[in-house]
Amino acid sequence: MAGPLSGLRVVEVAGVGPGPYACMLLSDLGAEVVRIDRSSGGMGNISGDVTHRGRRSIVIDLKREQGLAAARRLIDSADVLVEGFRPGVMEKLGLGPDTFTESNPGLIYGRMTGWGQYGPLAQRAGHDLNYIAISGVLGAMGGADQPPPVPLNVVGDLGGGSMFLIMGILSALYERGRSGLGQVVDAAICDGASSLMTTVHSLQNVGFWESERESNILDGGAPFYRNYPCKDGRYLSLGAIEPPFYAELLRLLELDFGGTDYSVQMNKALWPRQQAEIAARIREKTQAEWCDIFADSDACVAPVLDSTQAVRHPHNRARGNLTMHDGVLQAEVAPRLSRTPGAIQSPPVTAGCHSSEVLGELGYSDSDIQALLSSGAVHGVKES
Repeated sequence: MAGPLSGLRVVEVAGVGPGPYACMLLSDLGAEVVRIDRSSGGMGNISGDVTHRGRRSIVIDLKREQGLAAARRLIDSADVLVEGFRPGVMEKLGLGPDTFTESNPGLIYGRMTGWGQYGPLAQRAGHDLNYIAISGVLGAMGGADQPPPVPLNVVGDLGGGSMFLIMGILSALYERGRSGLGQVVDAAICDGASSLMTTVHSLQNVGFWESERESNILDGGAPFYRNYPCKDGRYLSLGAIEPPFYAELLRLLELDFGGTDYSVQMNKALWPRQQAEIAARIREKTQAEWCDIFADSDACVAPVLDSTQAVRHPHNRARGNLTMHDGVLQAEVAPRLSRTPGAIQSPPVTAGCHSSEVLGELGYSDSDIQALLSSGAVHGVKES
């Protein structure tokens, strides 16, 4: 069955990080994604990089006029363009949004950057860690007596970047259904990361969040919401926030802190002692032993697994969350739709393996295609 985005044509200008991941998700949900790879320093054989699954690839030399003309024709055929250059680069190439105002007025022009299209840092280099640093996200993480940790790029690049880019694209597509017009989506990781802090801002506004790290309910300060080492050196995650779950946690840990209502649970003066007692109790057993104890409970306890162990977890196996496609481990399509589910369309491919095919669909004759390939304006290779 076709995915919900079947019929949507996306052109992706090759990049790294949040742009490719966003295009992977669009492809998983049925969109046709054609990637423009670079003529020099192209992606090459990227069979293990699953963020590039579900694409066709054409290699174009954007510094050659014939190549630039082919790129413009390709973008004119698209519903959505995704690019991740610094502000102004696409304009210098002759592929900025204004180029397509008349030739493709319905184009949704998705721009993925760290700092955004304007502002004092717009032209500065940066990476995920920098973007979440100025957004207040990084400063809220980690132990009180340690530097903030270096988290995975899931919060900035993927959460604050890819997801907000997709939300902007789909919102613009919905609006285009009324106006018939496209628009530019300025998706900045620092913007999205700031939005992801909304819950923290809300807790801060009502006086329930302190600026000191590891002193709050969601940052590891609460004894019932943190990770603890087990006897075997593996970890157990506790997330028993609500009183009934907290009561269940203490019951199975065989601990009594003098009550399980909020007046006791949320008394920060008691947290250090409670944390010490919970830590000592959890160190008495292995992770597997604790998993057996909490298996059928609502205590909000789960083992901390690495990526290899996660594949074997019964819940992940039951839902097929992690799977092997063509011998490569990767996540299955998410979210799941009941009537028009998505699917992994194809594995990652060698850059340029669809160049001739894509040019033919754009109306180029066989002789024109051969001329473009011979001139070096477009590169083509046989798929390995």
